[in-house]
Formats: sequence, structure tokens, C-alpha cells
Amino acid sequence: MRLLLDTHALLWWLDDSPRLSSAVRERLIDPETLVATSVVSLWEIEIKRALGKLGAPADVIGGTRDGGVELLGVSADHAVGAGRLPLLHRDPFDRMIVAQAQHEGLTVVTSDRRITEYQVPVLPAEAEY
Repeated sequence: MRLLLDTHALLWWLDDSPRLSSAVRERLIDPETLVATSVVSLWEIEIKRALGKLGAPADVIGGTRDGGVELLGVSADHAVGAGRLPLLHRDPFDRMIVAQAQHEGLTVVTSDRRITEYQVPVLPAEAEY
């Protein structure tokens, strides 16, 4: 399986949060699973941290790498794809994650139901999704 962690799913993974379902945890530790997160998630985390809206690990990049998560950069194809998505979701970070998942053939791990409105596979991050 090839997974792309949404920002909150990444933070839950790094924090070992009980909100992350056991099914997702099993997939994340499976050596056959590719686990990635977008660099836009790191950008979103730092913006929200600067605004005082989020507490996050001080070294998000190091924690991501130590957690076995690959960083997915933004390509021109991702940018064009995100720009062409219908505005079903107003959050530009989430639209970029959707575009990256579509272009790279990844399943988005998220608890954001609006992402399911796009043509992209989703793995619910929470047990009570």
C-alpha cells in the first residue's frame, strides 16, 4: 500500500496519539507500506505554530524522518493538478495533498470527510470516522 498522511494524521503518528486508528497504525508499521507526507504539511504546521494555533514537535522534519515517513516535494504537475481541482475543499493545503495523491497513486490517510468528495482513495485516520 502507498499512503500519504494528511497533516493531522502525520501529527498523530509523530505524537503516538490514540486518535489514530489501530488499522492505520498497522499499515504504517508494515514494511511493505510506503508512507509519505507532503512538504506542504510541514509548511502548514509551521504556519499554524507561528499563529499560536498548534503545538507540534520542535523538529518536525527530524521526527518525520525518524518516524519512517518520506517527504514528498511539490512538482509542477502537483501544482497544476491542485489548481485545477474543483473548490470542494477551501483549504489549499488539502487540495495540494489531494492533487499529489492523485498524481502519485497514493491513498490519503485523513479524518477530513471533505477529501472524500474528490476522486482519491482515502483511508480513515480515526476509528470513529
